[in-house]
Amino acid sequence: MATAATLDTGTDPLDGFRKDVREWLAAHFPASLRGKDGSLSALEGPSAPSDDERAWQQAMGEKGWGVPTWPAAYGGGGLNRAEARVLSEEMARIGAWNPIGGMGVMMFGPTLLEYGSEAQKLEHIPAIAKGEVRWCQGYSEPGAGSDLASLQMFAEDRGDHYLVNGQKTWTSGGQWADKCFALVRTDKTRKHEGISFLLIDMKSPGVEVKPIRLISGSSPFCETFFTDVQVPKGNLVGEEGQGWTIGKRLLQHERQNLSGGGASAARLFQVSPLADMAKQYRGDDGGKVSDSDLRMRIVRHEMDKRAFALTLRRAAIEAKSAQGPSAATSIFKNVGARITQDRAELAIEIMGMNGLGWEGAGFTDAELEQTRTWLWGKAVSIYGGSSEIQNNVIAKRILGMLDHQ
Repeated sequence: MATAATLDTGTDPLDGFRKDVREWLAAHFPASLRGKDGSLSALEGPSAPSDDERAWQQAMGEKGWGVPTWPAAYGGGGLNRAEARVLSEEMARIGAWNPIGGMGVMMFGPTLLEYGSEAQKLEHIPAIAKGEVRWCQGYSEPGAGSDLASLQMFAEDRGDHYLVNGQKTWTSGGQWADKCFALVRTDKTRKHEGISFLLIDMKSPGVEVKPIRLISGSSPFCETFFTDVQVPKGNLVGEEGQGWTIGKRLLQHERQNLSGGGASAARLFQVSPLADMAKQYRGDDGGKVSDSDLRMRIVRHEMDKRAFALTLRRAAIEAKSAQGPSAATSIFKNVGARITQDRAELAIEIMGMNGLGWEGAGFTDAELEQTRTWLWGKAVSIYGGSSEIQNNVIAKRILGMLDHQ
């Protein structure tokens, strides 16, 4: 009779899959891209990809491994959680990065998989999985930011289509997007219940996009105007009046990713260059940094960053077993924003005057980039829902501190 000892072969049931992943990556990931982390879906806008970048994106898209746990029926990888973890580990081992990303992956795709019709999934998910379509988010308006439910962009029922009029602001990547997922008002008599979730083609007549220039010098956000834009009825996700529920669910996915809980979470485990930076700018001839307070704060930052990364990893596993992210993403969003901004402030402090350059001689490219990164980081605690809004969510939905009015 076989015993537990004789049955234990000492082999990992995922060894075969890991071997297949290694062989596939060796055959398809271009060595020239190793460690560059040059996602083709960066918020700063599409740049002309190299031949190797284009080939890598196509290979990952056809395999479905850009969205490894999405259903294979819609172009995803169809992997389970353990297999997806193996894929992530093997990609990290060789310095490979995921070329499939953007708002379609981090926000809209997971939401559509949950709320969309079968026809909508078949139409939109495969293109997202291959990185063929860029999406933008139509939520905030000039008079509806923190109080998003006050939005006024109106979609009038015209029988076989909606006629959309209104304005959105802070539309990230709107000038480069092909399509927009938007919250619109379909009933002016009700606040939350009068909101619907609509998909809009950004190439439609009547859509006008105006980029907004930020203090960092970049223009990833836009004002977007909609004037008599015709949208087919088939582009309504869910039912009329269900937009607020769908929109909130999408925000949970957004906060999960903005906090670092998405595909970029592995970056939090990487050693920060702050220590090397301190040796370069604040160290003596041997690289010794005499400022004990600075040393302590760098170490504390690294400890916070890595503890946060471990928490995100655990939460991601729990979220998948619990059918998606929870209100805890508001905590992650706030902590992630603080860690990001702390790092930028530390870098500027370490560089001193070298970290405050904008242009001209006397500054390296890395120093000029750090200045812009520091300024860009000021928005991290605002976009995706400000820290104050996240605190309200935490108080009400996690701590149970409900208003009694």
